[in-house]
Amino acid sequence: MTNRDIVTLAGGVGAAKFLRGLIEVHDPDQCAAIVNVADDFRLHGLHISPDLDTVTYTLSDQVNPETGWGRVGESWSVLAELERLGGESWFSLGDKDIALHMFRTQRIAKGASLTEVTKEIATAFDIAVEIMPVTNDPLETKLTLTDGGEIDFQDYFVARQHDVAVSAVRFEGANEAAPAPGVIAAIDDATTIVIAPSNPIVSIGPLLAVDGVKQRLIDNRDRVVAISPIVGGKALKGPADRLLRELGHEASVTGIANIYADIAATLVIDNVDEHHRNAVEAAGLRCIVTDTIMSDVSRSAAITRSLLEAMS
Repeated sequence: MTNRDIVTLAGGVGAAKFLRGLIEVHDPDQCAAIVNVADDFRLHGLHISPDLDTVTYTLSDQVNPETGWGRVGESWSVLAELERLGGESWFSLGDKDIALHMFRTQRIAKGASLTEVTKEIATAFDIAVEIMPVTNDPLETKLTLTDGGEIDFQDYFVARQHDVAVSAVRFEGANEAAPAPGVIAAIDDATTIVIAPSNPIVSIGPLLAVDGVKQRLIDNRDRVVAISPIVGGKALKGPADRLLRELGHEASVTGIANIYADIAATLVIDNVDEHHRNAVEAAGLRCIVTDTIMSDVSRSAAITRSLLEAMS
């Protein structure tokens, strides 16, 4: 790995949108993304990496703009036939998507690491940003339901549409998971470290659970800036606001500030939350107020521009 100016901790659609805007205003060769893999799972014998794939599709301008995940111009012949046969079809995989998962699964079966395969895929998609899984070791998000029982992340997020209350979250394998090659060096060498507007519990949380990652952020705190995924007390997409409340946090930019206070020196919040500036600063973070709604690439780029100007 070569040194990168900007390193982003990423997971999911919000992070992918931020990264797409970032490369509009900054050299993509000088950017890296450390991506959550605790959502990874196996289905139909395939190794599926949803967050890695969303980042890949978005940076290559091949993401489905209506969903924020999957590929534009996708076909669904395999899924349709699977449904006709009565197979497991709760997780929607398009034909091109399946081909990518087949490639990843085949390469890993032949001894390649997830890091190596991710680089190969990025090259095939002509992506200059270095996309890095946070670990090559097994790491799984497990959620305890308020009504009892523990389920996998994809069961929670996709099969149950995150419509169940959660009382606890843990990351299975975190005690044994080592950072993937280059992850720690990327954090140490970056000029600016960005925590993307991703779910702090189930997207950023797994990254921090991997040995050494949180400590490196603490050690480099002055160069870490987080973007709040909560706007006006709500998550723009997904269950972040509900999860925060269910797990005892405040679903507000103040709650985000308290979660990130020990690892980030700066928090970016939306204009609608400007009245929380004093509370954010009281939590020990510098506060940047701007438009954080990434409804298109130009607005994502504008957020990045504001962030970089404020951090320079």
